[in-house]
Amino acid sequence: MDATNKIVTELYFITITVTDWVDIFTRPKYKHIILESLAYCQKEKELKIYAWVLMSNHLHAIISVGSEQAVADIVRDFKKFTSKQLLAELKADLQESRRNWLLNRLEIATESNQKMKKFRLWQDGYHPELIYSYDFYQQKLNYIHDNPVRQEIVVRQEEYLYSSAVDYAGGKGLLPVIIVR
Repeated sequence: MDATNKIVTELYFITITVTDWVDIFTRPKYKHIILESLAYCQKEKELKIYAWVLMSNHLHAIISVGSEQAVADIVRDFKKFTSKQLLAELKADLQESRRNWLLNRLEIATESNQKMKKFRLWQDGYHPELIYSYDFYQQKLNYIHDNPVRQEIVVRQEEYLYSSAVDYAGGKGLLPVIIVR
């Protein structure tokens, strides 16, 4: 096969952050909206996940996409969908003790009408970094999986439920991942 027929998969390390680093992902129901959306993107949009971690206010992942997709398009659609879902859940959840505070933090006035309000869940961008070597991949993989350890949520990486660390330790996590060794 010549070089023109080779399929090259580019891997990216991405970070998606909640506006003002607000800790919204402290409740399982909000975390599961993210997981369900990632699973949908895997099934329907050719998203391939190699590693991930969902923290209280951000998501890190190493991903690639199918030949017909662009990383930016999938991330844009993911952010748009999850923003609508999470904000709708938050607005409807009268039992959420931080509801008003969270909505207040995510609220912005539109430029055209200061009385008209919108909510913004995600910060702009997703900070893609091309994985250019196996060593760089390992560095980002360790960074992702060490995140809950650095935050003193768990002692060992594989103890954190909302991460692919358990997959790399030989178990089965909440999302299917492609293991690179």
